[in-house]
Amino acid sequence: MRIAQIAPLFEAVPPRHYGGTERVVHWLTEELVAMGHEVTLFASGDSSTSARLVPARKQAHRFVPNFEVNGAPYMRLLEMVYRQAPDFDVLHFHIDFWPFSLFSRQKTPFVTTLHGRLDRDFVRDIYPMFPDVPLVSISDNQRSPLPEQNWAATILHGMPQDLLRPTAPRGASPGSAPQGGGYLAFLGRMSPEKGVDSAIQIARAAGIPLRIAAKIGAEDAAWHEEVIAPQLSAGGVDYIGEIDDSQKSDFLSNARALLLPIDWPEPFGLVMIEAMACGCPVIAFRKGSVPEVIEDGLTGFIVDTVEQAVAAVSRLPELDRTAVRRRFEERWTARRMAEDYLAVYARLGAAAA
Repeated sequence: MRIAQIAPLFEAVPPRHYGGTERVVHWLTEELVAMGHEVTLFASGDSSTSARLVPARKQAHRFVPNFEVNGAPYMRLLEMVYRQAPDFDVLHFHIDFWPFSLFSRQKTPFVTTLHGRLDRDFVRDIYPMFPDVPLVSISDNQRSPLPEQNWAATILHGMPQDLLRPTAPRGASPGSAPQGGGYLAFLGRMSPEKGVDSAIQIARAAGIPLRIAAKIGAEDAAWHEEVIAPQLSAGGVDYIGEIDDSQKSDFLSNARALLLPIDWPEPFGLVMIEAMACGCPVIAFRKGSVPEVIEDGLTGFIVDTVEQAVAAVSRLPELDRTAVRRRFEERWTARRMAEDYLAVYARLGAAAA
């Protein structure tokens, strides 16, 4: 198939560090190319891909506050895709509602994967105006605020099978199975909705050190300084900064568990499958996509409170870390994700024929 992937312009594809949507677009694009498809990636010019790259902006520019500066590249991106649309069998957008109006008025089949939360006021104002636009959700929970939209599928994320792997415990003999180390892990973004403060409470109540690998964005810097930074001096919590993929296997393999005490309707949460890829179980709050990703008692524990999370820490020896990795290979690979999307592309093509 001739497939166009249209990425956001806030981060390069793949992102240098934090950036979930751009990471997924990269994994999907590379997997489709590996499967023999002719893929074109519309993204920022500092992106790296084995597909044909069409740069819509010289460099990624994250969340420019000025609307005109931020909006103009997206208008340019839409026009570039529109002019080339007849060259493709399907157009796959990852840029929210931007393509709905223009691309509803042309013939090439298109679909949009929504990567963010959909319970905002502006969402209810714009999405119902386009009831026929085919959409893909990244969890069933994500789509719940807009049940009447034209949902083509729910396609849960996947990642390259060998990007992250379990590593043997430090000091173990060659070939030893990963068992987890003496700390609990938090990986992601330093923000209130990600539950870093709750992770600290859980670890301290469980009597186990916590290691935090997280990005501190400008939007969360004040909260971090006021809420989290004072807790770091009390001991038992180690903030190691933002880490990249080359560091994640060791970080997660040597953790007893990943803590994900989220305080928002997480649409997916890539960190959960990153942990599973390393054989690391996840203790997560029952919000958003968590019940669709974590299998309670197999790949981790789903809890509702800090107290339940502390109790779950004591149950971690019940879990088989080899089984966690095996379940990742069964459910969470980029190949499975790509095959799911190809099925959607085929249905859209057949409907347009």
